[in-house]
Amino acid sequence: MSFESDMSRLSEIVKMLEGSELSLEQSLDLYKQGVELSVKCKKTLEQAKLTVKNMNEEQTDE
Repeated sequence: MSFESDMSRLSEIVKMLEGSELSLEQSLDLYKQGVELSVKCKKTLEQAKLTVKNMNEEQTDE
């Protein structure tokens, strides 16, 4: 999945968890999915930040 689709799914999960129509098991499953997506998105953002930093340093060195 792309970063954008992961973020979209994470947003859907948050909305579903904010509702009160889920069983405890469903809520726990969605929460787990949300945590996994959050970690994945954070890693993607950190990698993008590092890429931009490296590109800026390369421009400075030239």
